[in-house]
Order: sequence, then structure tokens, then C-alpha cells
Amino acid sequence: MHFLDYWRVMILRWPLILLVFLLVVGTTGVWTVLTPRLYASRATIQIHLPGGSPGDQFNIFSPGVQRVPPTFILSQFEILKSREVLNEVIKNFNLQQVWEEPSLDSTFVRLSKMMNVSEVRNTDMINISVYSTDPEEAAMLANGIAEEYRATRAGMNKFFVDESFKALEAEVENLKQKMNALGEDRDRLRIELNIIDLYPDTIDQVTEGDNAVIMNLKARVNEETMRVSREKTIFDQITKMSDEQVASSPVIHGQVDPTINRINAQLQEVDLALERLVKSGIGEAHPQRQALEAQKRALRTQLTEQVASLRNALRENLDTAEAALVEYRKQLEEAENEQRNARIRNTPYYDKKAEYIRARQMYHSAHANLEMERIKRVAPEVLITMWEKATPSSMYARPRVVFNMVIACFAGLLFGGGLAFFIEYLDTSVKRMDEIEAILNVPLLAVIPQNISILIDDTDDNPDAEGYRIMRTNIEFNRKSPDANTLTIVSGGPGEGKSLTLNNLACIFARGGYTSLIIDADFRRPSQHRIFGVQNNTGLSDYLTHETPIEELVRPTKEMNLFLMTSGRLPSDAVGLLNSQRMLDLVDVVKSRFDMVFFDSPPILGVSDASVLSSAVDLTMIVVQHRRYPRSVLQRVKQSITNVGGNIIGVVLNNVDVRQDAEYGYYTSYYNYYYHKQTRDNKNRAVTDAAAKTASAQATDVQEIKNDEKY
Repeated sequence: MHFLDYWRVMILRWPLILLVFLLVVGTTGVWTVLTPRLYASRATIQIHLPGGSPGDQFNIFSPGVQRVPPTFILSQFEILKSREVLNEVIKNFNLQQVWEEPSLDSTFVRLSKMMNVSEVRNTDMINISVYSTDPEEAAMLANGIAEEYRATRAGMNKFFVDESFKALEAEVENLKQKMNALGEDRDRLRIELNIIDLYPDTIDQVTEGDNAVIMNLKARVNEETMRVSREKTIFDQITKMSDEQVASSPVIHGQVDPTINRINAQLQEVDLALERLVKSGIGEAHPQRQALEAQKRALRTQLTEQVASLRNALRENLDTAEAALVEYRKQLEEAENEQRNARIRNTPYYDKKAEYIRARQMYHSAHANLEMERIKRVAPEVLITMWEKATPSSMYARPRVVFNMVIACFAGLLFGGGLAFFIEYLDTSVKRMDEIEAILNVPLLAVIPQNISILIDDTDDNPDAEGYRIMRTNIEFNRKSPDANTLTIVSGGPGEGKSLTLNNLACIFARGGYTSLIIDADFRRPSQHRIFGVQNNTGLSDYLTHETPIEELVRPTKEMNLFLMTSGRLPSDAVGLLNSQRMLDLVDVVKSRFDMVFFDSPPILGVSDASVLSSAVDLTMIVVQHRRYPRSVLQRVKQSITNVGGNIIGVVLNNVDVRQDAEYGYYTSYYNYYYHKQTRDNKNRAVTDAAAKTASAQATDVQEIKNDEKY
């Protein structure tokens, strides 16, 4: 549906919408007037979680304060409305006798209906509101409920604290006894296993002496490891060096050999002396040079022996260091094994010691909680803070007249519109042009508005005639040949306007130059003679039964080119007359004598006359009244025509209220055009007539004066 379709439904059914709207608004107004005036009083309290510090209630905006969870607040709502709280309020104020209620339960129900509990948004505060016809009573009850709720929570908290304190005392005593028993078992195992534990109250499982020995051995192993690494580095370096390199490097990783230094210095002196002799030209056979050569060889032999001795000494140092490292590692392994075995052997003791320490920790923690609970018993917690006490109100709170009426208006429009659309949904009548074309699969010839006049009684410029001109044009273009000039108009039920449609259509054809004949074949309820204002003494029935000549039955009308044959006297067997050879002969005769012949017929679904006419004539046109019969009737009409071989030329949608169905305004816009034109012509004609009347009156007056003078 388009938006305009919704608007059309609302315009069409506005009386129903208005009726529902007025009923809802009126009912609400009466109820609002008759409802007793209730005054509201409100008390505001703030709730706190148990276990908070005494000053938390004054630090509601502090980020460090624990906020109350929403579920806790909802639980307090239920507590406030519970019987435990409200029954005490009823007893405190003797409400059962004051209100003259038959039982405590009925008093509780009445008080529950009077109160309302709500949360202040994004806070830990609760509003307790009470509604009553007496403002003093409302304030009294609101404050009474708040005070009773505070007393109930204080009593519940004291009960829980006392029970918790008793349970905690028993638990502390049990933990103390368990701790002492575990301590005795620990001491017994230490004596049995001959364990020297310097720290019996710690969790360590190794004695201080064992730890010291192992730590000392680990230190010696580290030292010897470093020594072996250093000696191995020196030995590897000297082993890779030649004797000359060793002699030229007397200090290697801190190793200094004075003998090697001395021999190396002597070799250098001998080399210098030989160099001087060579430069002075002394030959190899010279005794002095040979003596220096012999000395040099002896020094080199000494250097080689001394370097070999150094290498052997370094090797002995490395072997000694490695042996010491092996020994210390062995001692460390034995000490660790001994300690491990001691741990395994002493496991029962250390397990019992661990149990004792855990029991002692639990005992100290429980004892601290016990002391805290003891402090709470001395200084009770502040669980409720009263921020605003209820006071009597001077203005009533219920009923809210403006709010109720606004809601009533909205609900009235909503219910009225909903009912209108629901009825529209249930309405299966034909409402739209596309529905007709979709159901019948035939063209729509014209849309005829409501309150159409009889065209033979009016002028040619009547705006009602344009719709029939459109119908005439569509018929001319949709009939297959000019010889198809006999047409009957049928409808599903009576009162759909087929007779008036046929009459006006024939009038339009006559005004268009067609020699047209109207034959009233409705033997059930003939109406054409009434439209034309003539007698129905003779007509079609006479032609079919008495063989009266057609020339005696066809009458001219006041409309040029338009002729009429009335139904005549009503026969007893109308279907038999229409379904006769005489009727077929009549159709053949009028086809040849007139340009267009129109047969008026009864409703097709009520009797079979229309079906017979549809099979006899060339064309059949269906008239459908807008918003009257369901779509199934329209389908049955088409089926009745097609079953007898009738040729449906199209459909006319009749009696459309264009003021409410704006969709049809496009198809009937000619009406406004002709209406305004006709209005202007009528005004001009009225002015002319008035002037003529005035002139005639003046002439009459003059003539009367002359007659008076004559006599």
C-alpha cells in the first residue's frame, strides 16, 4: 500500500475513527473525574553494603567507595515490600482498625498497592512513595516504612553478626587445637629423627650447617674450575710457541722465568758481538769468532732445556689443578647426596612442619577476623541513611489529568486507526481499479462518480456526461467490428446502477450521432419507463408473445436519435420468453435498423435472464458498484457470462466517492472543470433572467398605468 492508500482509508472511515476516539477519550475523562484524588509523600534513603567503613555513607562521590550492585538494590525493593516490614508498619499504626479492614492480609494488600519503591538513577538511593487520599497519612506511612526497613536491616545485620561471631569463635578454637596438635607431632618427629633444625617455625627443610658445607664446596669447585681454565690456557699457549717465542716472551699470563731471561740476554749479547766481528771482516776460521759461535750454541742448548723444564712445570700445575677439581666435585656430589638422603629420610618431619605452619597461619587469620567481628559488635554498621523525610503534600499526584488525557487521545487515535485498518483488511469488496482488471482480466471502461444525474433531463454541458463519453469512446475502440452493436449491461446484484448507466450511455451515444434504442428486458423490476416518465402498457413482452409489430412498440424520446422499447406487461415465464427464437429474431431486426441497441437486464446472479441476454447480444458490459460486493461476486459474474458464451467488452466502476477515494480524482478531474464552467454559465444566465424579469415588470407597470388613465 502507498502512503496515500493509508490516508484514503483514514478519510473513508473517519467516522469510525472519530467514534472510537471519542469513546476512549470520554471514558478516560469520566474515569479521571470519578477517581479519588491521591496525595503522594516520598522518603529518600541510601543503602550501604555490609562490611563498609563507618564513613562510607558520607563519601558517595568518592571513587574508592564500593558501589552497591543493582541486584542488591532490587533485593532491597522486595524486602521493603515484604510482609516482615509492612506487617510491622500495620501493627505500629494500627492500620487494620483505622481502615476497618476485615483481616491483616487485606490490610497488607491495601498498603502494598498504596506504596511504590523506585531507584534514583545512577545512585545507591531509594525513593519510598506512598499514595493516599489523606496527605498526612501518606507522609506518616512513608516515614514509617523507611524507619521499619532500617530497623529490620539493623536487626538482620545484628543477627548475622552474632551468628558469624559465634561460628568464628568456634572455628578459631578448632584451629588453635589443630595447630597445637601439629606442633606436638612436629617436635616428636624432630627428636625421633635426630634433626637439628635451627628454624623450626619456617618452611625451610635444610639445616644451616648442611647449607654452609655445600656452599663452601661449591665455592671451591668454582675456584678450581677457574684455576684449571687459567692453567690450561697458559699451557696451551706455551705449547704452541717455539723456544725463541718463549724466550722473547718472558712474561706469559703472569709466568716469569729469570733463567730464561738471563739466557736470552746472553744470547743477545753474543749475537751483537758476532755481528760486530762480521762487520769488521773477521772470517769464520778466526778463533774469536769460533769461540763466540760455540758459546752461542751452548746458550741455545740451555735455553731449550730451560723452556722444556718450563713446559713440564706448567703441565704439572695443570694436572694438579685438574686433580683438585675432580676431588672437590666428588666431595660436593657426596655432600649433596647426603643432603638429599637426609631430606628423604626427614620428609615426615618436614611435612608435619609444613602442616603446622599452614595451621598457624590459618589460626592467626581467623583470630584477626574474630577481633574485627568483636569490634563490629561494639560499633554497629550504618546500613541505612535517611536523606529526606516524607512531608505532607498540598497537591494531589493522582490521577494525572493532563497525562491521562494525552495518553487517551493517543490511544483513541491508535485504536480507532487500528480498527479502521482491520475492517479495511477484512473488507474484500472491490476498492481499486487494478483489482478489477486483475480479477476479470478485462479493461476498465470508465469510472462513474456518485450522485450522477439522468442525462436526458439535463443539458449537454452537464459534467456528469463526460464519464459516459469516456465510456462510449472505450466501447468504440474495444468492440471488434462496427457490426457488434447490441449491448447489455449486467451487474452482480440489485442496486448497482446498471439501469441508470445504460440509460445515460444510450443518451451519450444518441448525442454522438448514433441512432440508439433502449430495450427494457428486465421483466423482474423494469425501470426504463420510470426514467423516461412513460407508461408501460406495451413493450417487449407484447412483441415476444403476441407478435406485435416492432414499429408499434418502439417510442421516440425527447432526446434526438434515442428510442425506447419498454418491458411491457410482466410475463409469468420471463426466461422462456428471452430464451426463444422470437427474441433472437428481435436482436437481428434491431441490429439492422439501429446503430446501437442497449438491453437492460436483471442482476445476473439472482436470475438467469441476464445470462440468456448475454448469449444473445454481441457485447456484455459489467457494472460494479464501488465498495459493495466482495471480489468473489465479481468472479462469479464473469463466470456466468463466459459459461453462456457471452462477450465481455469491459467493466464500469460505478458510484465512486471521489472525495474520499482520492485515487479516482485523476479519472474524474473533468467533473471540477465542467462544474466551474457550468457555475459561471448559470450565474450569467441568472443575471440575464433577472434583467429580463425587471424589464418585463417595468413594462407591466407602464401598461397598468396606461389602463388606469384610460378608464
